[in-house]
Amino acid sequence: MLKWLAMVLIALQALLQYRLWLGEGGLRELAEVRQRVARLETENAPLRARNARLAAEVVDLKNGLDAIEERARSDIGMVRRDEQFFWVPDAVDAGGGGRTP
Repeated sequence: MLKWLAMVLIALQALLQYRLWLGEGGLRELAEVRQRVARLETENAPLRARNARLAAEVVDLKNGLDAIEERARSDIGMVRRDEQFFWVPDAVDAGGGGRTP
């Protein structure tokens, strides 16, 4: 009786060991998944760097266009199509600047 119990326990242990090492979700599959993850991380690294560069470029373009528009408004008096321009002369220019003819 004890002999049969030992044989059953050994068979059960062998079955569990097989599932652990070679079965579905076992260590072999875990190693394969880790290798796949490492490969994909390596492939994704340049893409992440590219995405970061593109995001920075978008921010620069947005801020750059705002800066260009502000400079065009202040330096050369540009106005957008949906705006109205009102010119108000300076007090010095309107009164002749206090100069005598």
